[in-house]
Amino acid sequence: MKLNLKKPLVIFDLETTGLDLVKDRVIQLSYIKVFPDGKEVRGDELINPEKTIPEVVVQLTGITNEDVKDKPTFKQLASKLNEVFVGSDIAGYNSNNFDVPLLAEEFLRAGIDFDFSKCRLIDACAIFRKMERRNLAAAYKFYCGRKMEDDFEAHRADQDTEATYRVLMGQLDKYAPGANEDTEKVLENDMDSLAEFSKTSDNVDFAGRIIWADVNGQRTEVFNFGKHKGVPVAEVLRFDPGYYSWILAGDFTYNTKQVLTRIRLREANK
Repeated sequence: MKLNLKKPLVIFDLETTGLDLVKDRVIQLSYIKVFPDGKEVRGDELINPEKTIPEVVVQLTGITNEDVKDKPTFKQLASKLNEVFVGSDIAGYNSNNFDVPLLAEEFLRAGIDFDFSKCRLIDACAIFRKMERRNLAAAYKFYCGRKMEDDFEAHRADQDTEATYRVLMGQLDKYAPGANEDTEKVLENDMDSLAEFSKTSDNVDFAGRIIWADVNGQRTEVFNFGKHKGVPVAEVLRFDPGYYSWILAGDFTYNTKQVLTRIRLREANK
């Protein structure tokens, strides 16, 4: 099935030095950029993380410190990658929970204020989890009819990106209107619908430090941690302005600081 696109869709996957959004770095980024006319552009970058890749990650991915020592850093690639992602919707596998938040951190560390709120975020894992509730290998077997290990090497971003693309296409085929007797299992071939279905939280920032909540009948950003948990962010910025400075100086993700700053600027301009 051809994707119903109004703007490009970038399907991507990361391999990283670990799972900490603040401390870990990307070592491989692979993507497939699909255009509304059906054209596909693929890219695959090994990236110098400027820190040692743990042995457990080397064993998992097969990417060694020797492999990346002469490769460009993310900062050196940031402008090129920004051109790939800007103006596009974004898809991945479990990407809303990890790959997109870490990519946001890498862009901000490189001085690029990429606004992910302008992208529809499609997560094939969230779709699969809601429809069938299993992992990528099971998704590949279920939607593509083959064992993933027969078609790909395990735990490489380029391989997982290709598998994710095939899974997403298989999901749209399986859950197309009229294709399934279960009327509750229907997916529209539409990026707005897929992005909405991919949502698994009410997070405003990727780390979940600020969330959306109903306050006095209005959908409002509130803090989700600390002494001001449950209090609207705009109110805290008014009665405790030092809290903003404390967060900016603290060990929070760049994305959390970015989101908080945008709220502060919005409130200041009212």
